Amino acid sequence: MRLKLVIISSLVAAIVGAGSAIAIILSVFSSLKPVGSPGLLVLSAYLLPAVMTVLAAVFVYRHTARRRKLQAALTALMSLLLVIAFFVAASVITARTEPVDPQPLRRNAT
Repeated sequence: MRLKLVIISSLVAAIVGAGSAIAIILSVFSSLKPVGSPGLLVLSAYLLPAVMTVLAAVFVYRHTARRRKLQAALTALMSLLLVIAFFVAASVITARTEPVDPQPLRRNAT
């Protein structure tokens, strides 16, 4: 079994997939105003880690001679676990320590 290939491709897929999704989420959705119609940007944030995982599994499947299915499945499982770990780490790192107090409503005096 080519363990180096499995580990490196899983790590690269998780870094690229989760990193790009985290960058999209932090850059676009970090403002306090709600997004009206999310559209393609939200879909890409969900699909990037999955696409990178599938590409890594296909890459490992095509570049190994024996036990192809096992190595491809192991690559997919490892990269999905790493993606989840990156998402959890990003949420812990970017979490606020103090809650944001809501601003009082201003009423127009007539």
